[in-house]
Amino acid sequence: MKDEYAFATLAVHAGEAPCPATGALDTPIYQSTAFVSADSAEMAAVYGEQKFAYMYTRWGNPTIRALEQKVAALEGAEAALATASGMAAISSAILGCVKAGDHIVASRSLYGGAYNLLNENLPRLGITTTFVGSARVEDFEKALQPNTRLLYFESPSNPVLDILDIAALAELAHSRSLPAMMDNTFATPVLQQPLALGATVVVHSSTKYLCGHGDALGGIVLGTNDYISELSHQIVRHFGGVSSPFNAWLILRGIRTLPLRVAAQCANAQQVAEFLAAHPRVERVNYPGLPSHPGHALARKQMKGFGAMISFEVQGGYESGKKVMDRVKIFARAASLGDTRSLIVHSASTSHRAVPHEERLAIGITDGLVRLSVGIEAAEDLIADLEQALAF
Repeated sequence: MKDEYAFATLAVHAGEAPCPATGALDTPIYQSTAFVSADSAEMAAVYGEQKFAYMYTRWGNPTIRALEQKVAALEGAEAALATASGMAAISSAILGCVKAGDHIVASRSLYGGAYNLLNENLPRLGITTTFVGSARVEDFEKALQPNTRLLYFESPSNPVLDILDIAALAELAHSRSLPAMMDNTFATPVLQQPLALGATVVVHSSTKYLCGHGDALGGIVLGTNDYISELSHQIVRHFGGVSSPFNAWLILRGIRTLPLRVAAQCANAQQVAEFLAAHPRVERVNYPGLPSHPGHALARKQMKGFGAMISFEVQGGYESGKKVMDRVKIFARAASLGDTRSLIVHSASTSHRAVPHEERLAIGITDGLVRLSVGIEAAEDLIADLEQALAF
């Protein structure tokens, strides 16, 4: 499909066409592990990659391929590789860039699973990480070592919504011949396209906004043709973190409404953030759409909207944060995000509970921090729910 189509048109049509055999308008679910060759010569050619054809879903599948082509079009990438989960995407993408003896520089404010991978799992493989506790590019530069092979970060970050300068970090990485890898889950390609700003690799948990309905696990890695091909051959096929065709189909379905959902969620989040910022029981609100946010000006520059993720500090610390969780009626207590439904989580007791207390505080995850994923419900109902939850 032509790249010059508008984003909303690509979200509906990219990667998908009516089935040539049946005329089915919707992409079929090719729920098959294996695909038949016409004869032994064709089978040998396919296995030897002298001929393109599907042979085994761990190597590729038409439904999964449609998803990869759609997201590549939305992110402006040469190629994409779908995986079984967001963590499969993150771990595969990183392992495609580093080996034993290498060093990574990463932002300290990260999704808990990514932080644990870098801090606990990769050191067992001889791969170390230096975490940078600020959004300043110069601090990332100071953390570089002779054996640094990757720059990894999020913007906006999970869960404190730090805004990092994507173009500046990409320029720093390229000046040292390093890949700049970014998790774009929070913003989605609706709001920003990191590859256009200079990033080398983008990862998503497609479980979240891309799917949008809370019913399918998935991840996706985006980059150059050469990188994605190498990643497919050497990491994902060998480690086995492939997407299922059914989940790929569900995510395809979800993406068609992605621009509509994100626009509604952003509008709701702005109203909710402004309400929280004025509430006497709230000490701090982390939302880049507020002028008080330190990354507000940068977010206006590099994003097309401020997103639908909010975190805020409740007066009274740990117990007050949990109390808000217990009192909400519309917000669902669920450890995910990007759903059509609004979700709430107390980070210190859930997603980041394994992070030592002092490290949590250094990141900005205080004991009373509550994270919201704002959905598509009526903004006035969400605000009323939070108002009664804070009335204790």
